[in-house]
Amino acid sequence: MAKEIHNQSAKSLLNLTRMGQFVNRPITITINTPQKQNVRQNNMMNPSNPKYILDKNWLIVLKDLGISAQDILRHARLPLDLISQKQPSLTADEYLRLWEAFQYMFRDEPAFPLRLARLKTVEAFSPPIFACFCSPDLNVALNRIAYYKPIVGPMRLDVTQNSEHTSVGFRGLPQNAPLPTSMIAFELAFWVHIARLATREEIIPKAIYTTVDIPEVEDYEAYFGTSVMRGEFNGLTFTAEDARRPFLTANDQMWEIFEPTLNKRMQDLERDATFRDRVRACLMEILASGKYSMADVASRLAVSTRTLQRRLRDENTNFQKELDNLREELARNYLSKTDYSSGQIAFLLGYEEATSFYRAFRSWTGETPEVIRAAAQGN
Repeated sequence: MAKEIHNQSAKSLLNLTRMGQFVNRPITITINTPQKQNVRQNNMMNPSNPKYILDKNWLIVLKDLGISAQDILRHARLPLDLISQKQPSLTADEYLRLWEAFQYMFRDEPAFPLRLARLKTVEAFSPPIFACFCSPDLNVALNRIAYYKPIVGPMRLDVTQNSEHTSVGFRGLPQNAPLPTSMIAFELAFWVHIARLATREEIIPKAIYTTVDIPEVEDYEAYFGTSVMRGEFNGLTFTAEDARRPFLTANDQMWEIFEPTLNKRMQDLERDATFRDRVRACLMEILASGKYSMADVASRLAVSTRTLQRRLRDENTNFQKELDNLREELARNYLSKTDYSSGQIAFLLGYEEATSFYRAFRSWTGETPEVIRAAAQGN
């Protein structure tokens, strides 16, 4: 019976995230929240080099962990005065370097992400996480953070729910380096911690999956109360009953205070995005579907094809140029950071046949995919 439950959960989350690790798909929201109608649009607010706010409550976390902010910033090759700045922020690369610095600092404690997740108390929460903590239950909390994740860090959450369970999968953005193992382990532990802290119940996930080998995984399994299984995605599943358990921390008044601030951050992200950014973000969502024509993109952006062409022309570019540039960028990323075959990469880029991708790649780079992969591995 347990195996059957795990298999059903795996199929549900796998269907959701099979392409999610590589293609920026829209979040699936299945419960009514004030933001539901805006999710697809805001998922396209993806500036070429977005900044993520580093909330100063990280000082609390570092203090609890017993490490120096200066030491970790130095190892991450970040400004030593970063946290003391008026509004400290990080690019995606800097954000990932910060996590890699954590891994280095705790190289003698492989399970440190578990300790970090369990150390996260209410006073150390960032505004988006605290706002989720004010939610009525885990379903709403997950959907809220999925919506606001673009302002939290270079990661996306995909949430689905049905009458039997609620699943959440998380993934990095296709244009960035893969998520560090410590970051994946932290996300898994953090959401279990949130569910238990908010409900004061010993909630045990229905299933947990990861794409990586987590060091000291037995420590995590002891905490989770269930096995961590290798899969093609990172995520976890809760029973519908647990996902609906009332949060004892629910606070509508606090949510009303936080919501305008969070929405302003989302608006700032949208304002920073050029129209070219929005077209590229939309293409990243739909490339693998095979339906990525100019008309498809224009429809998703709620403009006419003529308007789309004009606005791209105003930014000295055009649709085909952006499509080709994005495909080349993603192809190089897959060739250098994954072991996917040309056929798999072709599918991710929206080609029906590997030969079409092969010819296109040579026209972009003058080289074959194999040459680029070999060069990347040599470096």
